[in-house]
Amino acid sequence: MSSQKGNVSRSRGQKHQNATAFKNDKYGATAQVKKAKSKVHDGLCQHCKGVLEWKVKYNKYKTLTQPRKCVKCSQKTIKDAYHVICKPCSLQLEICCKCGKKDEIAIPVNSHLDSKEEEGDCQQKKQGRQKKNELNSEEEDEDDDFDFGEDECSEEDFDSDSEAKNIKTKTDLPNVSEISLKD
Repeated sequence: MSSQKGNVSRSRGQKHQNATAFKNDKYGATAQVKKAKSKVHDGLCQHCKGVLEWKVKYNKYKTLTQPRKCVKCSQKTIKDAYHVICKPCSLQLEICCKCGKKDEIAIPVNSHLDSKEEEGDCQQKKQGRQKKNELNSEEEDEDDDFDFGEDECSEEDFDSDSEAKNIKTKTDLPNVSEISLKD
């Protein structure tokens, strides 16, 4: 047996293996799964961050329904599941929000807000570039000799052109009733 005392190494591989990996959104992602996937686990040490990511990956993560009480300040300020210390206390004491150890914090608290601001700046730059490209394309359109749509053509002209095309396509087909087949 593998639990036998002194039997450290196994001579065989795992007996039952899954053919496919587990998907937590196999039948369509629910609101809870989407929320858990998008959550940024900040203020945690690397080990606790890994634990929470595992819970999200294998659909074991359950969100809090009501705020919890912090073990340091005794205020109901914890809004994240599996945390025991609120973020202000964690920042002040420089400890992990989940285990309370003074390990190195993987993602500092509120660092995702800074990245969102940077993303917002990037999006503004992209929008500015798009506007410049649109202005440049409009200038190129003014230089072209062939402008379509806003000329002196009316809708009636387009209708008459389309009718002529329809008549032409009908006459292009051979008349099948006149063809005789010989056996």
